[in-house]
Amino acid sequence: MNDNTEIYKIPARFRRIENLHILLWLLKDISWALDFHIFGMFMIIPTLSAALLITWQTRKLTAELLHNLAVVLWITANCLWMTGEFYGWDEGPWGARHLALIPFSIGLGILVYYYAFLGHKKSFRKEMILKAEELVKEDRRQKAAAMENI
Repeated sequence: MNDNTEIYKIPARFRRIENLHILLWLLKDISWALDFHIFGMFMIIPTLSAALLITWQTRKLTAELLHNLAVVLWITANCLWMTGEFYGWDEGPWGARHLALIPFSIGLGILVYYYAFLGHKKSFRKEMILKAEELVKEDRRQKAAAMENI
């Protein structure tokens, strides 16, 4: 049997921060749902920080970078909307709910660009796989060097 399935790898440290990010985001949104203003507002900081870190870590992989920029914008919009609901700023044409459409729309625009112009190209996908493999190898070299210094 001939299996042409492409394998896309990223360093494990990237995956760990992504998994932590999910936990932080859930805590923020649960706080929003339960109307826990102080904890919800506090959770903006680690949730957005983790999203920005993930975006920075994946900056060399265009496909990941664009998706993670969209996530940062999504969380930004989400936090704006949550803040508006907590403090009564969400109604009206200039309310936080409507202002949240700005980062939501920019994130959507980034993804439309990706899927319309980049994501469907085999050459682009192949380039992303090669760059991801380079990152994994670089990560392994750094770990090996760190082990030698211990």
